[in-house]
Amino acid sequence: MAGQGAPKRRYDAKRRIEEIAAATEQVIAERGIEGLTHRAVAERAGVPLGATTYHFATKDDLIEAALQRSVDRYAGYLADWVAQRPELTPEQLTVLLTDALMGCFGPQRDNQVREFELYLAALRRPALRPIADRFIELSVHALLPYVDPLTARTAAVATNGLTLRGLAGTTPPTRAEVEGILRRILTPHPDLPAPAADQDTRQALA
Repeated sequence: MAGQGAPKRRYDAKRRIEEIAAATEQVIAERGIEGLTHRAVAERAGVPLGATTYHFATKDDLIEAALQRSVDRYAGYLADWVAQRPELTPEQLTVLLTDALMGCFGPQRDNQVREFELYLAALRRPALRPIADRFIELSVHALLPYVDPLTARTAAVATNGLTLRGLAGTTPPTRAEVEGILRRILTPHPDLPAPAADQDTRQALA
């Protein structure tokens, strides 16, 4: 009706929380965790400062929300990756994992720096460690269709270390180096006994 303004958008708490968490990731990408503040997040999200402190009382609460988003995103990525590749030989897996890791040092570097900064926040924040644990567990679970449980865990830990080294070091590893390390891990050794599943892996398979 004439004289009436546009109807106000109904407040959606879940959407507001998602907006703040997404803005937290953006602030961390630009400023690092050291530069993360409620005010910076509120400005980036376009919400009142009180909205950020209402839903996330502390800086650690903001970091936890961003880390959870990172883990959820990684889980979705891995699920799609495996679904598109139902069967892989050890050599194919080696090449594809190398492709993924080399991308971390190139076009995806900024995103990977943010992801690892969130991951490493658990070093001094014990409450974040169960969420951070999920990164390795998701990687292991994604590799289980292709290799035995111990090899999956070894490869997951190795790729994590290679990525961190490549992001934090002066020079990232070469493709030949990454491929050589992964090929050594993923190629079955005929003289070694088949490894048994550890307890964590058996639980993941259950």
